[in-house]
Amino acid sequence: MKPRIAIDMDDVLADTVGKFIDIYRRDFDTEALPTVFREQSFHELLEKDVSQKLSDYVHEPGFFTDIAVMPGAQEITRALSEKYDLFVTSAAMEFRNSLSEKYDWLDQHFPHIHWKNRVFCGDKSIIRAEVMIDDMPYNLVSFQGKGLLFDAPHNRDNTLFERVLSWEEIAKVLL
Repeated sequence: MKPRIAIDMDDVLADTVGKFIDIYRRDFDTEALPTVFREQSFHELLEKDVSQKLSDYVHEPGFFTDIAVMPGAQEITRALSEKYDLFVTSAAMEFRNSLSEKYDWLDQHFPHIHWKNRVFCGDKSIIRAEVMIDDMPYNLVSFQGKGLLFDAPHNRDNTLFERVLSWEEIAKVLL
């Protein structure tokens, strides 16, 4: 039996921050520089009401259907699957539309990860694996294995977990 890796979707496999940047530039400020939102979170940069309006988009049908894939994620997960059993672990239950949209997104972009290896849940403390890759530190706190914190603007101040900046770094750590 191969060791298991639990991999989050949003801001790990899928560039959800990039989707929010696109929406913000389309609906609020066409002149906004995308790089600014890669350095600080929307909550730090925007007024509370604008940040809330932006956050509300996750409830819209179709939000999760066309999010870009993180650079290197497809190739490196294929390589990891030779050595590990990969499980996509997403808190998809939080947003009603996300369940089917994330399922279809995975079929399109990660067909090498079998549907049986998709765990859509609300609380990731139930996940049992040797490694978990996630952008949310609270998901790693209760995790029993090795936690890798995937770098994102909303977790920059966290120092509790080993940080990985890209899929190429994940490959260096796990392959």
